[in-house]
Amino acid sequence: MTQTEEIRSELCLRLRARRTEIEQEILARVNAVPDPSPISDPEYREGVRATVSAAVDYGLAELESKEPGSAPIPDTLIAQARLAARSGVRLDSVVRRYLAGHTLLGNFVIEESGKARLDAGPALARLLQNQAMTFDAVVAAVSEEYRREREKQFRTRDERLADQVKRVLAGEPIETAELAHDFDGWHLAAIATGPEAPDALRELSLALDSRMLVIDVGDGRRWAWLGSPKGFETDRLREAITRVAQPDVCFAFGEPASGISGWRLSHRQAKAALLVAHRSPSRHVCYSDVALLASSLQDDLLVTSLRQMYLQPLEGDRYDGAVARQTLQAYFDSDRNVSSAAAVLQVSRRTVASRLRTIEDRLGLPLSRVWADIEVALYLANLKPTGTTSSEQWD
Repeated sequence: MTQTEEIRSELCLRLRARRTEIEQEILARVNAVPDPSPISDPEYREGVRATVSAAVDYGLAELESKEPGSAPIPDTLIAQARLAARSGVRLDSVVRRYLAGHTLLGNFVIEESGKARLDAGPALARLLQNQAMTFDAVVAAVSEEYRREREKQFRTRDERLADQVKRVLAGEPIETAELAHDFDGWHLAAIATGPEAPDALRELSLALDSRMLVIDVGDGRRWAWLGSPKGFETDRLREAITRVAQPDVCFAFGEPASGISGWRLSHRQAKAALLVAHRSPSRHVCYSDVALLASSLQDDLLVTSLRQMYLQPLEGDRYDGAVARQTLQAYFDSDRNVSSAAAVLQVSRRTVASRLRTIEDRLGLPLSRVWADIEVALYLANLKPTGTTSSEQWD
């Protein structure tokens, strides 16, 4: 046995002597790793402890091995990977936990090397090399088992693609080749509902000469992304959207954006715009046209407060506030020009001015201070109600 092998053997014995301590610290570190979707399943949580114990034993054995990577991955680790997939634990959370354990074990190796007071440089390098090879093998095996288990949960290709899209949206680092979409280019996200939605989306893709990724998320809803390497020209985009609009198809569009972050952002915008599209007479909206309304509709407190502060005080007249609301709408649609509003309403300029003064008296505020809030309140009041629940809109 060479001097390097002797030193490596001594370091391994030192690590074996601290095995319980190593396991306890790794378990504490693993449990401290944040998880965006924490799991309360007692079987999974108990499995974490058993997995850490098995991983520590396997890691120490591989440090001592002359042929690291030759021993099979422990069944406990493989079984826990399958359980994580079934329990909804994200793969990146699983990998981060293994990385936390790997880092901590490496710290123990370096610490014992320093305590040995020997020329442990070559032996330390060999141990760390063995550890790195073991970590790579474990993560590869666990990730592959996780992916296989996830795929078993989806009987059809469409279900599998929908799952992959949702995981990419959630930020998981997964293989996207099957999606056949260029995530580095420009994207325009759309959400379409209705029986004719698939045909309308295909027509839109052809009109814009773009590739399209589309998934069926249930209840007649389609999530789609149009892809283009050069982006989308605004006028052409608006023309195409108007052309494919149909009475029985509800369309909501995000804004063009590039890269994977833009792909996600445009989809979030489309989901927000869908809240307005369901209530809009035109049945198709772009986020840039309804951004403020879309955000307002997600805030019940804001919707209720705007109505209470700015519309209810106008309801005390004999027209129940209808004339006041009509006057305000014409005023705002005319860029707050009294003469233009009077022309729209077919009344005199003096009449419009008088109505606006009355409105200010009832509100107790000058319109110049709150016109933006009142305009949003009016638009919200004009939107028709929808039978679609928030969960159906946002799933």
